[in-house]
Amino acid sequence: MGGLRRSVCPERTWETVAARPHPRLRPGVHGYRGFRMALGRPRRRLELPIGAVTLMLGFQGSLRISDPTRPSPAADFTSVLKGLGTHAGQGEHNGSLYGVEVVLEPWVAFTLFGVAMHELAETAITPGELLGPRVHDLTDALAALPGWPERFQLLDTVLPAWAAGGPPCAPPVVAAWRELVRTGGTVPIRRLTALTGWGSRTLEKRFREQIGLPPKTAARVLRLRRALRLLARGCVPAQVAAASGYCDQAHFTRECTAMTGLPPRRLHLARTASTTALMAHDRMRGEVTSIVLTDQRPSR
Repeated sequence: MGGLRRSVCPERTWETVAARPHPRLRPGVHGYRGFRMALGRPRRRLELPIGAVTLMLGFQGSLRISDPTRPSPAADFTSVLKGLGTHAGQGEHNGSLYGVEVVLEPWVAFTLFGVAMHELAETAITPGELLGPRVHDLTDALAALPGWPERFQLLDTVLPAWAAGGPPCAPPVVAAWRELVRTGGTVPIRRLTALTGWGSRTLEKRFREQIGLPPKTAARVLRLRRALRLLARGCVPAQVAAASGYCDQAHFTRECTAMTGLPPRRLHLARTASTTALMAHDRMRGEVTSIVLTDQRPSR
């Protein structure tokens, strides 16, 4: 487990504690994040498509998740497992929430969980439905420990044990995924196919099984991830579009709106409008993964 990074608000109504996993779990496990909130008021966050799998194990409170980009019923979760997706999710709770989250590369999630990743794509589920009682056992054990260091150390022990019993991800799939990440989703799919040595149908089949989305769809998510990172750094949308592989600014605006529910400028304003220490809430360091919403609801 790496060094802890703790963020606590001045009023002590929330805290987050982040840590890197043990080196044997890297780079497939991005990190751990513990959180405890006692805000006294509801909170809403827009969770953006990030190209990673998230496992949230809740000790207290519940989270209501909906999709602001399309009509769909909201669902309540104490713990939640989310695979790769192309749409943002809106999470809302009553102000009290306590638990720990693990952020994973999709190829390592395939091995850890032992399930085809397309079963998790574009959805959020209660982890026990797919992974069985081991999730409940782990959640109870984590909740019983006295502090975050002990909890993160337990994850360092349990996750390798899960991985040891799971199916290995095919090296060509891992190589193709890493190339997509490295290029921000701009690498031509034909080049990925050549990199694996497979035919295009085999690549798509194995990618859906072990990553969750087809290569072209995963590339959309990773392009948006790069674009939002550049937008947060102060680049104007036209610059972002050119640097992120979009045809033009209009293309970027359409994709951003379709995938997050907000066009780029409104999304950036929503991100900067919050008075909260936003970076303490992002799931992945250096990436824009969440927006704490104030009084406006995301819309097209």
